[in-house]
Amino acid sequence: MPHKITLTGSATGPLREYDRYVAFDMREKGSPSAPKGLKKSTFISYTVFVAKKAFNKTGLTKKSIMHEKILIQGEPTLDIPIDECPGEVGVICFQITVLPNKKDKEKNQSDEKKEPKQETSAAPEAPQNTETKKQEEEQAPVSQPVANEQKKEAEETPVQEKKAELKPKTLPNQPKGTQDLLNFDDIIVPEEFLKTRPNPEKTQKVIEFVKRTGRLDEPLTIEKDSKVLKDGYRRYVVAKTLKIEKVPVMYGYQK
Repeated sequence: MPHKITLTGSATGPLREYDRYVAFDMREKGSPSAPKGLKKSTFISYTVFVAKKAFNKTGLTKKSIMHEKILIQGEPTLDIPIDECPGEVGVICFQITVLPNKKDKEKNQSDEKKEPKQETSAAPEAPQNTETKKQEEEQAPVSQPVANEQKKEAEETPVQEKKAELKPKTLPNQPKGTQDLLNFDDIIVPEEFLKTRPNPEKTQKVIEFVKRTGRLDEPLTIEKDSKVLKDGYRRYVVAKTLKIEKVPVMYGYQK
C-alpha cells in the first residue's frame, strides 16, 4: 500500500508552472517532543506537485497561494529531479483544498453579534372622531358567532403555515437522514481512514444494494464547512468503486 501524507499551511515560495502541472514549496514544524534518546525534529520542507486542472479548480492564484491556508493530500515521491524539487520531501498531490480563514470567520461572527436587532415601534393611534367611530360600529357585522369563527380561522392559518415550514426538506430517491447531495470529488478523506480497509463482505452488500436501488443505503457524515469525512468510509469506497458523481450526506460533528 503506498504511503499517504497530509499537509496543511500556506506556500512558502513562489508558484512554479510547468507543462501540465504546477509546483510550490510548503513547510511544517516537526513534533514538539521526541522519544527519549532521539533528536527532536525541526522544520521539514516539502515541494508539492499539483496537476494544473486540479489547481485551477481551487481558484488560487500566484499571489493568493502565499496567504490562503490549504490542505494537501498525496504521497511522497523520490522520482522528481532535484532542480524541480528544492524541498527535502517531494509530494505528488491527489487532492488540494482551500481551508476557511479563521480570522475572517471570527470577524464575521463578531460583526453578527454587534448588529443591533431591528425593532419596529408601533405608531401612536390618532384620536378618532366620535361620529366616525359610531358609524364604524353601526357598519360592523352584528353576528358575534361569525366574527368568532373568522378570528379562529385567522389564528389557525399561521400555525398551519408554521408547521409546514418545520417539515424537513426531503430529497427524492435518497436514504433517510440525507440533508444534501455533494460532489464526490469535493469530499476530503482523513489519513486515518485511508489506512483502513473496510470489511469486504459488508462492502459487497452495499454494492449490491446500490445496483438494486440506484442509491446508497445511508448518507455519509461530513463537516459542513471543511467537507472532511467523519463517518461512512465504507460507503465512500463503494461510491468510488461504482463512480457515483453525487453522494448523499448529512452534516455533523460541527466545531
